[in-house]
Amino acid sequence: MNALSSIKRQFTPSQINIYFSILCFFFPPVLGSVVSFVFNGGGLWSVLLIASRRRRFNIDPAMMALTVAFYAYCAANLAASIVNNAIVRDASHLIPLITFLFFPISYSTWSITQKTTLVRIIVLCSMAACFAALLLAVFQQYWFGMRAEGGAGNAIVFAEVLCLAVMVCVAGALSGVERHRIALICAALGGTIAIIYSGTRIIWLALLIAGIAVLLINQHMVRGRNVVRLLLLVVAVGVVIAAFGFQTISGRLDFLRSDLSALGSHGDYNTSVGIRVALWQIGLKAFRETPLFGHGVGATQLLISQGFQNQFALSLGFNHFHNGFLTALVQAGILGAVALAAIFVVAARNAARVLRNSSDPIERFGATMIVVAVITYLCAGMTGILIGHDILDSVLMVFLVSGTYLASGRQAPLPQDQAFAPLVENQGLPPAAERTLQPVAKEVLSPGMEDPAFPSANH
Repeated sequence: MNALSSIKRQFTPSQINIYFSILCFFFPPVLGSVVSFVFNGGGLWSVLLIASRRRRFNIDPAMMALTVAFYAYCAANLAASIVNNAIVRDASHLIPLITFLFFPISYSTWSITQKTTLVRIIVLCSMAACFAALLLAVFQQYWFGMRAEGGAGNAIVFAEVLCLAVMVCVAGALSGVERHRIALICAALGGTIAIIYSGTRIIWLALLIAGIAVLLINQHMVRGRNVVRLLLLVVAVGVVIAAFGFQTISGRLDFLRSDLSALGSHGDYNTSVGIRVALWQIGLKAFRETPLFGHGVGATQLLISQGFQNQFALSLGFNHFHNGFLTALVQAGILGAVALAAIFVVAARNAARVLRNSSDPIERFGATMIVVAVITYLCAGMTGILIGHDILDSVLMVFLVSGTYLASGRQAPLPQDQAFAPLVENQGLPPAAERTLQPVAKEVLSPGMEDPAFPSANH
């Protein structure tokens, strides 16, 4: 009987949320598309829980604003397919938009987790992901002689999701929400080296900008002697990065100069930079043809292949235009691009409001997660995919759902807890029952893992 009770305690709603969170923050750079199955599977499960009234919608203003933006983007893509009479053609391309429709549902389920517990999971799993990604990157770089792509199967996607994990480690170390600062700094450094080995130049820029943003957000923690320590740390990190990544960095910059020279001097579009420029020209031409509603999400590959053949005499094919907003303009017109921009504007506004008005470290950490996600995705989307990739879409949801909840949300009680509350107030609890109703963090963390930076709910 005791064994059965112990098993049941390992599969309470709070514990299931914890396992789910661990997978969502550890998997992206290490196992790639597995995070898509985890997040979307969790979304479907959340639908069933809400339909069976075992969960309730947790309606917060910040969450609702983002929900409207996501749903507007999905509606714009659907409208583009209807206007172009291409529902059948576009059906398989519209199905992935379900990931965005899960936003309010996943938020409602995720927000039953105590915030202190969720923060520790996010930080520690990101730290573990950085170390695992470094091992994969070193193995791929030196054993196979290839650009590191981790478990994502794509160097750009690997670098983008790993950039988020690195910034979480930096934010965790600077903000003081996690005490293992040395381990977090080492993890961030390891993740940075893995990003360098990926050879993804645009993410190097995103990493720099996001790092500066995190430092500015936590500048109140860097004063007095901490400034000197930070400067010494930055110098040490720079030396390590130069030692391990100089050859990769110089090689990728040489390729960039060579591509620009070939394009400018000889009009050679058959290079990495040239192909992107050609894609932008093809995309702008396609946008001008149907500016309001676009061509529909399923027309992209045909437009690109025809554009390369007709305009550049090249036989190439892509499923996006290597610019997130240009892709949205072609697929869903001005309406789709405006809705896409609204997602990031609303997210940034929510974060800015919290950073301006709150001094709570957990709320500020959640806002930092949003800022980092916005910067990373917008930078990567300038020359690559913004959204429309299963891993990137799921990771964006993971960061915006958890970041919005930590920054602006309130913990949602389970329906059975709400029914139990009046009984507790009227009758009181015996001492033994009081001892069993511990906060979620107490269920998960052993006494040795409790962090003095996180006050107990009993205080």
